[in-house]
Amino acid sequence: MKGKACILTMSILLVSAKCIHRDEIEKHPSIDVDSWAYQLQNADPDLIASSGFDLIVMDYSRDGTDEGRYTPGEIDRIKRCGVIPIAYISIGEAEDYRFYWNEEWYGNPPPWLGKENPDWPGNYKVRYWDDDWKGIVFEYLDEIMEQGFSGVYLDMIDAFEYWSDPDNGEDTHLSEEEAARRMIVFVEEIAHYCRDIRGKRDFYIIPQNGERILEFDVDGSYLRTISGIGVESLWYDGLDPIPPEETEERTPYLDEILDAGKPVFSVGYVDDGSGYAGSNKMRIDDYRAKALGKGYIPYIARSDMELDELNIIEGVQPR
Repeated sequence: MKGKACILTMSILLVSAKCIHRDEIEKHPSIDVDSWAYQLQNADPDLIASSGFDLIVMDYSRDGTDEGRYTPGEIDRIKRCGVIPIAYISIGEAEDYRFYWNEEWYGNPPPWLGKENPDWPGNYKVRYWDDDWKGIVFEYLDEIMEQGFSGVYLDMIDAFEYWSDPDNGEDTHLSEEEAARRMIVFVEEIAHYCRDIRGKRDFYIIPQNGERILEFDVDGSYLRTISGIGVESLWYDGLDPIPPEETEERTPYLDEILDAGKPVFSVGYVDDGSGYAGSNKMRIDDYRAKALGKGYIPYIARSDMELDELNIIEGVQPR
């Protein structure tokens, strides 16, 4: 009986979340910070609180499981020290270590579950427009808001490119415009759910990557909805420089977000861990100078991309 009640409640919330008049979406205030950090594994709330960073993107859990989730008290300690805690959540892929995963899905996947990401074992593409998947995400958001996070960092926005790829190996293929439109709608539903239905009016919505979706934001509602954007690997692919023309394909979209008064959070996986000296220092300084030169807020991460530590570089970050 309890299960049926939960399903009914979620169905009502889904309908409510979809009742958005897109032309009435207000521009959400941006985030006024000078520094940020990005740690998804084994984050220590006390270390974060005393780190000097203005904002932290972290998982809702120490190890990704529901058993390892942070307590409201731990998140409150971070906030009381002036650090804005933002919870990471993937909305374009399902992860098999999360609370919502069902072991039966390996052999008998639900209709919304796609293929496994070959680059990230245990991560599976999802048909993000499916109501069952949206219900899972809203349940996830409920937990994040109960913990006291100030916003969410939405990963896999660029999943719209996967579902519009005719060679994705799936039985679903959308036009790029339709796939992008469905992702825009989903992000706006998430914002509406958190800010209006749950009453968290100042809840931050920060997408990661997928900036090209702005091509399909014909009425500007997506840009008004988001609080900023996070971007990976603009100038370096790990330790290797990215060709300038590839960077220049991305920055016009990011500049559009910046011109709207919203921050661009750039993460560069450029620190090889050898210390702030020699070629490592030159690469770190180059990345940081380029990000600051564009008006973006840089975070220098370790090149292994594990994001399993708070990367503090004395005199460099935070400043």
